Amino acid sequence: MRVLLDTVAFLFAIEDPDRLSRKARTVMGDPANQRELSVISLAEIAMKNAAGKLNLSREDTMDALRRLQVSLVPYAEAHVLELMRLPAHHRDPFDRMLIAQALAEDVPVTTCDKEFRKYKGLEVIW
Repeated sequence: MRVLLDTVAFLFAIEDPDRLSRKARTVMGDPANQRELSVISLAEIAMKNAAGKLNLSREDTMDALRRLQVSLVPYAEAHVLELMRLPAHHRDPFDRMLIAQALAEDVPVTTCDKEFRKYKGLEVIW
């Protein structure tokens, strides 16, 4: 199964895996599952680093992707078109882009953010 990690789930997996739910740890720990992170999350990490809200170097981020066997996925036209149809349940622009990407790709999202559950057709793993 493919699963898209939201930024917070990725950060929890790096810094404190016990903060992940039992279900999220099980899904992420199953070698049969394809763990993915959007390039949108990388942009969010970069911006939080620049604002002093996060201290995760480029090298540490790339090392974590390798260690956790997480693949990066690009953000494409189909994702933007889905974003244009998305209802305004959530105000965070990064999360809205991840939701649109997951819906367009028909892939579940691993997130603790309850706002994600408001989007019809989006499977949330937590």
